[in-house]
Amino acid sequence: MSAHLHSPLQDADDPHFELLTLSRLEALLEVEQSAYSHPWSRGNFIDAMSSGYQIQVLLRGDELLGYFVAMQGVDEVHLLNITVAPAFQRQGLAHLLLQALVLWSRSQNAQWLWLEVRVSNTRAREIYEKFGFRRVGERKRYYPAEMGEREDAVVMSIQL
Repeated sequence: MSAHLHSPLQDADDPHFELLTLSRLEALLEVEQSAYSHPWSRGNFIDAMSSGYQIQVLLRGDELLGYFVAMQGVDEVHLLNITVAPAFQRQGLAHLLLQALVLWSRSQNAQWLWLEVRVSNTRAREIYEKFGFRRVGERKRYYPAEMGEREDAVVMSIQL
């Protein structure tokens, strides 16, 4: 009797990364709108794709678990958007997304990775700090907030 060995890398139910395509944009927009009070628009994502930004989606089968959008600069990468679908939060997927982002950033010879995060988003800030990001500054009134107000952003970076 022979046993069939199945590599986890070949399992369709295992999470894997792909570049965002237009065919997955609707699913991404559903996640974006469910995750944020001030979500990116379809136009924001189309512009990011047109600009050549790195947009990777994390999938399990055809289910979108999360994604990130990053812009390459000279010796650095700027994280513009990172999102775990609300139904899959608190399962370590943010860490997985950040690992993929770091791998891609290093492949682009980046030395630094930068991001902004809402001052009020303590959970995300804790995830970034645990990953190794350090607070390096603040941007006043950076994010839109309720009733026309603006919210400050914490600027964080990690050396790669």
